[in-house]
Amino acid sequence: MRIPLISQIGADKRDSDDVALQKVILISVVLASAIAAALWGLVYIAAGAWAAGAIPETYSILSVANTVLFGMIRRYQVYRFTQLMLILILPWLMTISLGGFHNSSAVILWSTLCPLGALVVHDLRTASRWFWAFLILLASCAPLQSSGGSASLPSSMVTLFYVLNIGCVLSLVFAMLYYFVDKKNQFQERSEMLLLNILPMEISNILKGEYRTIADQYDEASILFADVVQFTPLARSMSPMELVGLLDEVFMCFDLLVDKYQLEKIKTIGDCYMVVAGVPRPRTDHAHALARLALEMQACVAERDFRGRRLTFRIGMNSGPVVAGIIGRKKFIYDLWGDAVNMASRMESYGQSEAIQITQATYELIKDDFVCETRGTIDVKGSGEMEIWHILGERPDGLKCLPGMAA
Repeated sequence: MRIPLISQIGADKRDSDDVALQKVILISVVLASAIAAALWGLVYIAAGAWAAGAIPETYSILSVANTVLFGMIRRYQVYRFTQLMLILILPWLMTISLGGFHNSSAVILWSTLCPLGALVVHDLRTASRWFWAFLILLASCAPLQSSGGSASLPSSMVTLFYVLNIGCVLSLVFAMLYYFVDKKNQFQERSEMLLLNILPMEISNILKGEYRTIADQYDEASILFADVVQFTPLARSMSPMELVGLLDEVFMCFDLLVDKYQLEKIKTIGDCYMVVAGVPRPRTDHAHALARLALEMQACVAERDFRGRRLTFRIGMNSGPVVAGIIGRKKFIYDLWGDAVNMASRMESYGQSEAIQITQATYELIKDDFVCETRGTIDVKGSGEMEIWHILGERPDGLKCLPGMAA
């Protein structure tokens, strides 16, 4: 539900989403009740209850004038207070003028819009104060004789106004709360979407229900790092904004592939892209899924230009146990730790342009389903000599090992 014209009254670009929502709801209730008050006043005046009819007419004029003034000076706190006060006091004055609850057809029900509206457009403590003020005014009406008053209205009119007062007040309350809840649900969905773009769903659910350190051991997982070849010279040849735009275009392509294979993107660090399979949702085909992702990433980069430039990537993969979780309490990210992660990073940094370099741990998991070429051994810092392979493609069913390729 959108109210574009009303949303412009008193709008301020500095308003938060909550304040903007409060303004729309308050102005909508004020204008709707002003229209109803004008009609109510005319009917009472026509019935001879001049004093009672003048009160809603006065409310209508004051509310419209106050709303126009708010649109000009944008002092929301003043507007909110004065409108809540008008909504609270004027129905009470009508009750007194007409001689009590019965003769006024319980017109004081309109005063309930004050504390109920304050719940939506104010804080809880202030709303409680408005509610106590309403109860005091309600109690003060009790001594009045229900049959007295400045004007004796026909019973049929009293009955009609009972229906109108109850029906219109409940309709306004329902509309106000419906709009408020609908907007809050939209804000909640947006917040949920933002949170899920930062954290896996499982971790997000834990954080919403518990306040604790999150660190879980996963015995079987595969990790991938992808990095732009010759990134430093590329960065020197572009403006910062152009460079960020180029990386955003590339990583958006990668993000779609990550979603396709239901993997978990961990983070980007400059031009480096990190993905994991088997975390936080364990899966037996973690190495296979990540290998397919790597092949499609290379294909995606090879078949198109990004901002008019051709890019090449090094990709490194490793498989093994990891610890995944969140540390700290502010600006946290879901991250991975362990030797398997470090080795995957080494595979990327020691790799070759346009190659997907893997360790023996990953090779043992995928060798029956992917064509892999042995690349001998390399001296990896901190780990010594290690045998490595390159993934060339997915093996069609029944394909045997090719010469020079490892089974």
